[in-house]
Amino acid sequence: MKANGHVFKYGDNVDTDVIIPARYLNSSDPKELATHCMEDIDKDFVNNVNAGDIIVADKNFGCGSSREHAPIAIKASGVSCVIAETFARIFYRNAINIGLPIIECPEAARGISAGDEVEVDFDSGVITNKTTGTSFQGQPFPEFMQKIIQSEGLVNYINAK
Repeated sequence: MKANGHVFKYGDNVDTDVIIPARYLNSSDPKELATHCMEDIDKDFVNNVNAGDIIVADKNFGCGSSREHAPIAIKASGVSCVIAETFARIFYRNAINIGLPIIECPEAARGISAGDEVEVDFDSGVITNKTTGTSFQGQPFPEFMQKIIQSEGLVNYINAK
C-alpha cells in the first residue's frame, strides 16, 4: 500500500481547531467538512489540495480536542497520508479508526518541504522525497492497522469480519 502526492507543510502544535474550526462542527458530512479543512491555518488549502496529496508537520499534530471531525476533514479533502514528527495520541487513534494513514518520522518531518513530491510505502515505512531524492525510514504499519486503513476505517473492518 502506497501514498504519493505533493506536500502541504505545517509546524508544531497544529490543533484540531485549525484543522476543522469548531464553527463547522454542526455537520458530520465528510464532504462538507472537507470544504473547511485547514482554513484557519491555510486559507488556500482547500483550493490547492489534490487527491493523493500529503500533509507534513512537526511536533504534536492534532492536539486539542478529541473530535473525529479533524481526521475526517483531512481524509475527505483528498489527503492520502499525514507525516509528522509526533502526533497527539487521540488524533493518532481517531485517524486510524477512520482509515486515514498517518506515520511518525522526525527526520522526514524536518527533511521535506512544502510542494515536494513524496511517496510513502506503508508496508516498509519508507518515505521517499522524490523531489530531492532522499529517503527516510518511518515506522511501518502493522498488518492489522493496514487492514483497518484498507477497509476505510475500524467500523468497516469489524463489519467485514
